[in-house]
Amino acid sequence: MATGYVYDPLYLEHNSNYHPENSRRLTAIMEALEASPLLGRLTAIAAADVPRPALEAVHQAGYVERVRRGAEAGGGWLDADTYLSPGSYRAALRAAGGVCAAVHAVLQGQVENAFALVRPPGHHALAGHGMGFCLFNNVAIAARDAQRRGGLERVLIVDFDVHHGNGTAEAFDDDPTVLYFSTHQSPHYPGTGGAEEAGHGAGAGSIVNVPLPARAGDTAARRAFEEILTPVARRFQPELILASAGYDAHWRDPLADLSFSIAGTAHLAQMLKDLAAELCQGRLVLALEGGYDHAVLAAGVLASLAVLAGEPWHDPFGPSPRPEPETDQLLARVRAIHGLDA
Repeated sequence: MATGYVYDPLYLEHNSNYHPENSRRLTAIMEALEASPLLGRLTAIAAADVPRPALEAVHQAGYVERVRRGAEAGGGWLDADTYLSPGSYRAALRAAGGVCAAVHAVLQGQVENAFALVRPPGHHALAGHGMGFCLFNNVAIAARDAQRRGGLERVLIVDFDVHHGNGTAEAFDDDPTVLYFSTHQSPHYPGTGGAEEAGHGAGAGSIVNVPLPARAGDTAARRAFEEILTPVARRFQPELILASAGYDAHWRDPLADLSFSIAGTAHLAQMLKDLAAELCQGRLVLALEGGYDHAVLAAGVLASLAVLAGEPWHDPFGPSPRPEPETDQLLARVRAIHGLDA
């Protein structure tokens, strides 16, 4: 079965040329994809605006209106890091709708898996406040929509962006039906994502954070997926896997200090594909989050798409030149918190 992708030129209308999260990120990805024979092997999935009920299942109505009014007034700032341009509201509606469209194409059997090439990104967006370059939480909205419209009971969200997805974690902190797993640099923006942040109430254990030290790379990420993600996913038995796919954990990225390589991230994508095949009929959707070295971002996305499609991929940048720190104690602590050593 085919691999799908979502892209819409409306995503370019959220833009500030002087901000690291600008339209050139997606332009670089699409130029690389259009120059690749891989594009001819993918199935295009049309995006539509996210329905207001799906949006408000995650975000407060007043906040949605604030984003709409701010964009229609010509733009501005939601916080010191997060801008609005005149096209931002329309782009954000279409971004969340694009991830939902990818999910439903997978659930309906039109494609086996998919990558939603959307922006603005989403995993920092809180219920009532945008932050960290994010307006609406695309993956959280798609997870809720898969449950409400798609009839699913359990959704796994895996986040390999360099930053902790605090908005996603907050959305499902007390919800046992969504399992959120994140590898991220710590300490780093937004300052959340400690190993002990594991969910509350009925959702105790539903948040799984692996806060990696600076310069941690492919070995630490692979071990986190093997030793923590795989057993918690098997215990949870998801019906769908969503991934917040950030490429800013790469060793060349200018906004952070982890040491992932494109080969390492492709291996993570393969592990997710294998988990989906084992646990949920191959149902896997990646959604674009961060990545601010445009050449790395484009190459990383192409490698992940190739993995999804079962095609060969290439890492033009190679491994990090820096040694990785030791992470044995961290991984043991996370395993203990989540009862994985019993």
